[in-house]
Amino acid sequence: MTFVTHAAQLTTLLAEAAEKEPFDPNKVTPGVGGFLVVALLAIALFFLGFDMVRRLRRAKYRAEIQEELAAEVAERDAALAAEATVTDAASPAEEAAPTSVEADAGEADPRPETRQ
Repeated sequence: MTFVTHAAQLTTLLAEAAEKEPFDPNKVTPGVGGFLVVALLAIALFFLGFDMVRRLRRAKYRAEIQEELAAEVAERDAALAAEATVTDAASPAEEAAPTSVEADAGEADPRPETRQ
């Protein structure tokens, strides 16, 4: 049997069923079950919206903190660069020979948390 014959048989059965039973508006209402489904969906939607607002707020605060930290790092780097140019201009003769403290400082591990 093809789809067309199935559709024709289904239409015939539905037409016969509609003729046998009169329309009763009380049978087509959603009732208590429909109300519970809609109420549960509304409650779930409320909690999902609340969670979304919380996550968006957290992401916004993290972005603001990262911007502040980047600005502080840029400001510190600019101050160090300005200080380095002032010291370089003031004493160019001292750059010739590094002291023993400066030579040892290059050998130290700058990441102490990685040593075990």
